[in-house]
Amino acid sequence: MPSTTPVEAPPEPGTSLSHSLKQRHLSMIALGGVIGAGLFVGSGAGIAAAGPSIVLAYTLSGLLVMLVMRMLGEMSAAYPSSGSFSAHAERAIGPWAGFTAGWSFWVLLCTAVGLEGIGAAKIVTGWLPGTPEWAWVALFMVVFCATNLTAVKNFGEFEFWFAALKVGAISLFLVLGVLAIAGVLPGTDSPGTSHLTEFLPNGSEGLIIGILASVFAYGGLETVTIAAAESEDPVKGVASAVRTAMWRIALFYIGSMAVIVTLVPWDSGAVTTKGPYVAALDSLGIPGAGQLMNVVVLVALLSAMNANIYGSSRIAYSLVERGQGPKALGRVSGGVPRVAVLTSSVFGFACVVLSYWRPDDVFSWLLNMIGAVILVVWILIAVSQLRLRRQLEREAPERLTVRMWAFPVLTWVALAGMAGIFVLMAREADTRVQLYSTGVMTVVLAAVGYAWQRRRAAR
Repeated sequence: MPSTTPVEAPPEPGTSLSHSLKQRHLSMIALGGVIGAGLFVGSGAGIAAAGPSIVLAYTLSGLLVMLVMRMLGEMSAAYPSSGSFSAHAERAIGPWAGFTAGWSFWVLLCTAVGLEGIGAAKIVTGWLPGTPEWAWVALFMVVFCATNLTAVKNFGEFEFWFAALKVGAISLFLVLGVLAIAGVLPGTDSPGTSHLTEFLPNGSEGLIIGILASVFAYGGLETVTIAAAESEDPVKGVASAVRTAMWRIALFYIGSMAVIVTLVPWDSGAVTTKGPYVAALDSLGIPGAGQLMNVVVLVALLSAMNANIYGSSRIAYSLVERGQGPKALGRVSGGVPRVAVLTSSVFGFACVVLSYWRPDDVFSWLLNMIGAVILVVWILIAVSQLRLRRQLEREAPERLTVRMWAFPVLTWVALAGMAGIFVLMAREADTRVQLYSTGVMTVVLAAVGYAWQRRRAAR
């Protein structure tokens, strides 16, 4: 039976991570982490496919994400770790599961860094036509790689202000949108419900595409449980972040989708060409509002780059601490795993070259590569929580400061939901490639992890 003893080995003197993230950093990371690039950039395709039913799509996937975060919060509050779900999977299922979860998520985050760098560069080259896209990707990578090589409090400060700007911007967007819908915003006419008459314009297939788009827009929420391990009070930080997840998801994701599809016709070309938030603000006729939102989208992408370099380096560090990776990645200097930061940034710098060689198709190629990794991680989180909860209730009930609702019923409901999403992905031609590529990578990592586990056991 898997042990409930700590998975990560006690660090040698001078090799442990810093604990200089303050509660205000963690609170804002948790708040801003829910407002990611997927929401600002990826929601346009979902709206174009699902129409007004995108609100239902985000509601359904949001309920699933709430359950996942609650499960992850329960385990992370009981066992704070820089490895987060990877360490929990090793403790609950076995070393091979921790290996698979950790390295697959590391690939996801490293690839996402490149995707976000390319997305941010496209915005800047739109403002400054003629400037090379690859040069902007290189600049962003240098800045955030350098930020993460310094003390972790610098990462915390960057994310604090990035998150503050995102929260402020989307809050203002929601206020303006609600006022316009109510017909009390000067200079605008309320569209009423005229844009909502076709709730399912493309039928159930459109809703399915919207659900798939919304699921991946929620990716990145897990970073707060990784960052909590370097905070002043990890248990309190995780508990606070998880307990506020419900209203944050409801307000920022579901609320903003409802505002957008009410203000803008779902089949408006501007939703996909300009982006849904810019299109909504332009419809209000507020001078410069659309360009201002482009600045916010740029900040969201840069924030995600910063957070993903941080998260990938900490996942790599945790894996090495547990003997599941090259020892060099576990070297810590000044409380920062600098070799892990540099290694985790390599793929982002590779995207500089890819942006130069293949500027037209590199984005879709990278997106297909990481496909359904987040779903694999969520499944391992749910299985780990099923096993760890029962062990905690028997052996250490005092650690259950955060509890999964209606255990084990809702955990099984979440697993059924994830299985359903896999089925939906297999049905759609656009997502089938992502599903298969992720499946191959997961099987390979699981086989390597199992072989490593058997070898260690033999020793």
